[in-house]
Parts: sequence; structure tokens; C-alpha cells
Amino acid sequence: MFTATTDAVTAQPLGEVDNRATYISFGLAYVLGHGAAALSKGASPLLALPGWLPMTLLGTGLAVGSVYATLAATRAQRGASESDALSDKLLGASWVSAFTALFLAITGLAYTLDRPDLQSILWPTGSGLMVGLIYLGEGAVRRNLLHYGLGTWLALISTAALFLGTPGLFWVLAIAGGGGYAVATVLEPRRLAARAKHAAKHAQSPSFGAHGARVVS
Repeated sequence: MFTATTDAVTAQPLGEVDNRATYISFGLAYVLGHGAAALSKGASPLLALPGWLPMTLLGTGLAVGSVYATLAATRAQRGASESDALSDKLLGASWVSAFTALFLAITGLAYTLDRPDLQSILWPTGSGLMVGLIYLGEGAVRRNLLHYGLGTWLALISTAALFLGTPGLFWVLAIAGGGGYAVATVLEPRRLAARAKHAAKHAQSPSFGAHGARVVS
């Protein structure tokens, strides 16, 4: 009896997404990828690293995080209503749309201005902006204030970092971006516990009919 009650309180509600694995993967990508770029780029680099290393570290972390995010969203769709499942699918498709548009914008701008060097600045900041905006949408749809707040933070620091140039922008993304993911990772279990407690309390409360009559199941 005690075990069943405990499980009911701590179980993850239907449609809820556990973002911890995604936050950790993205956070490590920011710290390692952008951190390596901050150390190895600029007029006086602190370390001599291969040019491919920062992007490889960043891309690997983002790819792993994307897989975790997809798996978590898929699990959340089980038992969800048709409208909620459609919302999650559209949110998933928005990642493809956003980064395709970002690729066209950055590539087109660099080609038109004949400034291929712009890509090294616009890709890290632009991708942070896209991720932040998508998080805003996901947080709003899923009523996830933590996710929404992280999206706001990423969008703001990614665009503000453009004022610093190289390697300053990479330091901002590594420290502020990675730090944002670290804070979100720490707070995510508390958010899930609060949502589970709220769902259990709501499930245990009596239901009432249209005219105030109690409905007994």
C-alpha cells in the first residue's frame, strides 16, 4: 500500500517531459565546444587547438542532446490527447524549420557580402538564438516556466554576445550559456516533483458534475 501511494505521488504525469539529459548534453556542448573556441581563437589565443575541435565538441553534444530531447518528447506523447500530441509533433518539426532558415540566412549573408568569416560568428550566436526561441515555444505550450526561462536566457545572451566579437562571444556562450543549462538541470527535478505532486493531488480530489453533484467513479 505504501509503495503504491509513493509511486502515485512521484510518478511523472502524462505529457510531462523530463529535460535533464537534454540539459546536461547541451550544457556540456556549450562549455566544451564554445570553451575550446574561446581558448583557441582571437588575436592572442591561449591554446593552440585544431580548428575542427571546437565545432566537433559542440556538434557532438548538441546531437546527443537532440536525441535525448526527441526520446523524451516521444515518451511524453504516450497517453496524451490528440491535440497535445499534435502540438509536440509541430514543436519537433520547428527545430528543422528553424535551423534550415538559419542556414539559409547565414550562408546567404556571407555570400552576398563576400564575408565567409562571418559564419564563425553568426553560427554560434544564431544557433543559440534559435534554440532559445524554440524553448520559448515549448515552454509556453507545455506550461513549463523553467524551460521558458532558459529559452529567454539563451536568446538574450546569444544576441548580446555579438557586441563582444571574438573570442569574447565564445566566453559568454560557454560561461553564461553553460551556466544556464547547469541551473536548469539542478532545478528540473524540483519542477518534476512539484508537477507530479500537483497531478496526484488533482487526481485524488472529488469530481463534480455540471450542477454541482459529486461524480462517483
